[in-house]
Amino acid sequence: MANSSTGQNNKSFPVDESQVAGIKELLTSINQPQALAENLRKLLSSGGAEGLLSLVHSDRTSGADKSSIVQRRELLGTNALPAAPRNSFWQLFVDTFDDATLQILIAAAVVSLCIGIYDDPTTGYVEGLAILAAVLIVSVVTAVNDYQKESQFRDLSAANDDIDVVVIRSGKATQISVHDIVVGDVVCVEAGDQIPCDGVLLQYDGLQVDESALTGEPEDIDKDDSHDPFVLSGCTVEAGSAQFLAIAVGKNSQWGVIKSKLDQEQDQTPLQEKLDDMAAMIGYVGMAAAAATFVAMMYIKIVIKPEHLHDVTVFNHALEAFIIGVTIVVVAVPEGLPLAVTISLAYSTKQMLADQNLIRHLTACETMGNATNICSDKTGTLTENRMTVVKGWFANQKDEDASIPSGKKLTGSALNTILQGIACCSTARVVPADPSESTGPVQDTRPHVIGNKTEAALLIWAKTHYNDDCELRRVKAKFGTKGGSRLFPFSSARKCMSVLVHSDDSASYTLYHKGAAETVLENCSKYLDVDGTEQKMSAAKKEEFRSLIKEYASKALRCVVICHRFGAEKVVNIEKATVDELEKKLEKDMTLDALVGIVDPLRDDVIDAVSTCQRSGIFVRMVTGDNLDTAKAIAKEAGILTEGGITMEGSEFRKLSPAQLDAVLPKLQVLARSSPEDKHVLVQRLNGGLLPETEEEWLEAHPGRNFLKEKDLLLPGYKEEWAKQNIHGGEVVGVTGDGTNDGPALKAADVGLSMGLSGTDVAKKASDIIIMDDKFSSIVKAVLWGRSVFDNIRKFLQFQLTVNVVALTITFLSAIAGYKPPLNAVMMLWVNLIMDTMGALALGTEPPRAELLDRRPYRRDASLISRPMWRNILVQATYQLGLLVVLLNKGPQWFGCEDGSTHHFTIVFNAFVFCQVFNEFNAREIGDRFDPFRAMSGSPMFLVVIFFTVSAQWLIVEYGGDFTQTYPLSWDEWKITASLGAVSIPFGFIMRQIPVPEDPETFAGIGKSKKKFKASFLGTLVLVLLPVVAALIYQLYNEV
Repeated sequence: MANSSTGQNNKSFPVDESQVAGIKELLTSINQPQALAENLRKLLSSGGAEGLLSLVHSDRTSGADKSSIVQRRELLGTNALPAAPRNSFWQLFVDTFDDATLQILIAAAVVSLCIGIYDDPTTGYVEGLAILAAVLIVSVVTAVNDYQKESQFRDLSAANDDIDVVVIRSGKATQISVHDIVVGDVVCVEAGDQIPCDGVLLQYDGLQVDESALTGEPEDIDKDDSHDPFVLSGCTVEAGSAQFLAIAVGKNSQWGVIKSKLDQEQDQTPLQEKLDDMAAMIGYVGMAAAAATFVAMMYIKIVIKPEHLHDVTVFNHALEAFIIGVTIVVVAVPEGLPLAVTISLAYSTKQMLADQNLIRHLTACETMGNATNICSDKTGTLTENRMTVVKGWFANQKDEDASIPSGKKLTGSALNTILQGIACCSTARVVPADPSESTGPVQDTRPHVIGNKTEAALLIWAKTHYNDDCELRRVKAKFGTKGGSRLFPFSSARKCMSVLVHSDDSASYTLYHKGAAETVLENCSKYLDVDGTEQKMSAAKKEEFRSLIKEYASKALRCVVICHRFGAEKVVNIEKATVDELEKKLEKDMTLDALVGIVDPLRDDVIDAVSTCQRSGIFVRMVTGDNLDTAKAIAKEAGILTEGGITMEGSEFRKLSPAQLDAVLPKLQVLARSSPEDKHVLVQRLNGGLLPETEEEWLEAHPGRNFLKEKDLLLPGYKEEWAKQNIHGGEVVGVTGDGTNDGPALKAADVGLSMGLSGTDVAKKASDIIIMDDKFSSIVKAVLWGRSVFDNIRKFLQFQLTVNVVALTITFLSAIAGYKPPLNAVMMLWVNLIMDTMGALALGTEPPRAELLDRRPYRRDASLISRPMWRNILVQATYQLGLLVVLLNKGPQWFGCEDGSTHHFTIVFNAFVFCQVFNEFNAREIGDRFDPFRAMSGSPMFLVVIFFTVSAQWLIVEYGGDFTQTYPLSWDEWKITASLGAVSIPFGFIMRQIPVPEDPETFAGIGKSKKKFKASFLGTLVLVLLPVVAALIYQLYNEV
């Protein structure tokens, strides 16, 4: 136990530089990494904890004085950890040239420059210089995007690191931001908390710390004031509670020194990997087209020898063919796909923060969009986590409305026993509202709860009904001091907590115990009467309590029992007692003092949010530690428990075999009285996450069992068996969790969702998304944003593939027909910029639409390109190919220009670009809906991109000259070519009338279609014949 002496509270803080330097030197000397013995020796020689308190002018019970905080921060540092060094813009710019395609382009540009200057010193440099300029633009845009992306992630990381901690300042427990901790603060931590700074223990009880993140030591470390009183930032409290003196913060802490040297990189998301594969495949097609074009052009020059190529040398023609081929590759390789994912994710993660979703891992953003199951906690997520005692049994007196003080008052020893149990058997604090800290026009007068809300409900009841000073009772109990009281914090596994409270007037100790009503009741053999006497509990009386628990539970009340047992020192050694010893020896034959019903009202938004999830094809399950009756009542009210749904308790759940559980899962809606391990197993069976894959792993999970005989009988099963039952990859599972023990389930889930307000640091670190306001409706917003990301990428894919098909086809056919390609290298690079960077910006930042939640999630193995998307791509490509073929053949006649001239090809180029501009509007819808101009005010980036594209096109055409090989067009020619491009819009309506439905088999989740997909004959015919028709049109005009 820690020493109980109290240091002097020195309110003044040294301002002399030599004093500050002396403080820094000593604090640094006792906080050297991996030097416990030497640090301890120096600490003891400096007077131990009391010497440090005196040195930094702080106090064991009062902490640092509030008036000194600013000065401490200025002189001894802030608790902001240094950010990892970031790449400069120049470094990112240079990195863009690692791309093989750009290297090929640069090589082609250099060759073009050399040959061009040799052939024509006046203008021969233009084409090579234009290619280099296009490469430069692509590199700058990529570098700017990467720089902005890194800035956004740094902003998100800063928000992620900003958590609240409890410190004692000027004798008052205060909740502050972790960044506001200063040297000299007395910091309070308990199981599940991450230690926010380096410190030395002042008070502790059963403290165990996981230092693996800092030291690599796999075992939890027992902390005490004699062997190891040091706590280190970045480590996690695994058990017990403590108060410690902050001695090093921010960059001066051991974790801060390490973090300054770290540089984290974002892993690629599954969608990015899938798109990279698709980009590679399209790139191979492009290279084949480029090679075919080169061969065709050389064949025409060498074998056919047309008239217009007589004056062109073989070498120059080969160079031109090579540049055209490289350009085809550049256009074909859809490097904009990963860019679109990056832009969409970066935009979405920033916007999701405003919707109370902090994205810790990018994979979660897209994965959440196709979640098929959500396993939700009840307390704080479905309910408000604002607990109130509304009914109760107190010392043999029932109170049907315990929310307000009544005339039926307890007195004497009975009252003192109950109030002592409430005050001491708790780690929560209720802090009165401070009007000076309120902001805004309305002041919040409600007390501020720090810690467990259920415990706080009891503390508020004691204060409201009897004006009891719970803090004073705790001070008198002398927790964490030698010879004082012992605290064994609440355990979610045991669903109870205990304290051993020292009596003021004797050496005796009293056990106060509190926990889940039905569990604790079975360990009580007496009950407290109104006069303070202990009465034997008969079988009839116990049955009366059971009925009362069931009555409360049926009304969705959380039932908690408070009990005690005198003479604890006669049963266990107080100083050496452990939780296991208490459970076996002391937590039995107890006296029941009070049984209370505590309500946690359902959040206002839950019913609509659950209904939305179910309409979206998402199966919502409640997994809670509450009893079955309470869980069923809340689940019915929320709409989770429906007719035919199965409810189950953890004890029954654990007895099932894997096959039996798989049979139950499709209807299992409520799992009550569940342990964190039950939640973990549930997730494993749903998605196959972290299942044992080998016999060794199975035996590690089931020590002493027989793998061959029991592998199909014990949960959670094993990977091979699960894979046979889930050929499509299982469910995509989102899991909410707030406790330390929820970590395994959060890790096993496809998306772990921790609670920002009630969640422990362990849960937050294990999660992928932090729900900042703990609301279930915020989880629905995460689903909406995830689906929006997925659909935005598909919109971009639909747009880009249309451009690819047209550009590759027209260039290849022109080469075969013996024409000079109508789109030169610079033109095609500009088209490439439109469809890659500009298209990614325009379509990747489209805001989410509510109707995205009207469809079911897609299966894990669903194709990125749906049948309706292929229809849209091929119809638009056919129109554009037909238009270009007509303009190539009839353009000179219609516009009065020379066939094959710069003027002629500029008209073709302008019409082609405007086709892309208007098709970008079509691409905003990937299904059968035709509304290309819908909600344009909500897509400002889209409008900016369209304006930039049109403006840049005008500048290129009118002023590009030899550089871009374009010819200024007349106003009539601008109107005609823009109008021809605008015909893409009515074609967008026509193509959506072709009946090509999406395959229902690509969807997952609840509400699966009963109809088997039947391909439309007309739709199939159109898909097959469109490319053939395009080629025939070209050939026809060629012959004419």
